[in-house]
Amino acid sequence: MFEGFSKAFVREAINRSAENAVDRRRFLRAAGIGGVGLVGAGVLAGCSTAGVDGTAVIAKATDAKDDAAISDAAVLNFALNLEYLEAEFYLRATTGMGLGDDQIDGVGTTGGVTGGHQVMFHDHTLKMNAMEIAHDERGHVDFLRTALGDAKVARPAIDLDEAFTAAAKAAGLIKDHEKFDAFGSEDNFLLAAFVFEDVGVTAYKGAAPLISNKTFLDAAAGILAVEAYHAGLIRASLQARGAEDATVAISDARDSLDGDTDLDQGLLLDDKSNIVPADENAIAFGRTTGQVLNIAYLNPAKVTSGGFFPYGVNGDINSSDDNA
Repeated sequence: MFEGFSKAFVREAINRSAENAVDRRRFLRAAGIGGVGLVGAGVLAGCSTAGVDGTAVIAKATDAKDDAAISDAAVLNFALNLEYLEAEFYLRATTGMGLGDDQIDGVGTTGGVTGGHQVMFHDHTLKMNAMEIAHDERGHVDFLRTALGDAKVARPAIDLDEAFTAAAKAAGLIKDHEKFDAFGSEDNFLLAAFVFEDVGVTAYKGAAPLISNKTFLDAAAGILAVEAYHAGLIRASLQARGAEDATVAISDARDSLDGDTDLDQGLLLDDKSNIVPADENAIAFGRTTGQVLNIAYLNPAKVTSGGFFPYGVNGDINSSDDNA
């Protein structure tokens, strides 16, 4: 049954896509279909009359469609940087180890990860949920890397130590002389996850209009849905532990970084429970890539490094907005 569903999904995605053969081959490879794979030579032959080898590459821009593909690659690489960060956080929290050496290479400087260790989970359900999220985030990394092929960016340097302390201080969760260990307890882990998850959802929501390739947009929508599930789970877990005030403090800190508009929402809104951050039409808001990096860099100014990415992210999209 699963194999049949996969074939149908891929055929529909290919037929729906109006993009060039490079884009289609890239998606096939990302879906785990090299050469004739699941869908068979007949379907592949219908994708292009020449050069179908299943190789995931980004061709140099030679026409308008290639330009669009390069633009899409920049957006996907931006997302890949964020997925590296989330994957390293959850994997280290659940296993004590991060991504493998074969999951971090690519274009740009490959950086190390500072901080992070296995959380001492006492809540079995929370541990299982965290392990599932870690598996998902590693899957997102693998998918985007395969989709991008030779154009994929390397994992940049990531700080899971001082950056969390700086974020906790900005939110008023700790005093200036104190340190926040995101992996030191279940409560700390959940608050740290809250810093990431809401931002991840708004990042994909904001980036969606930038993606021109319908096949990639479909995949990004799928990742957005998973990130929203993750965010809802983290928010519900924090609500069950009575951490509403802490989430409001983190939300206010994020709002102080990403511009004048008060869009971010904690678990309390107008003194009422607020498990889902949305507008009056129950629609989630999005952030620009610059706003996302304002939060990731922990800086309201226009910069290209800081915070969780001490030397910046890899790829063409690497600057935060000027909200200072």
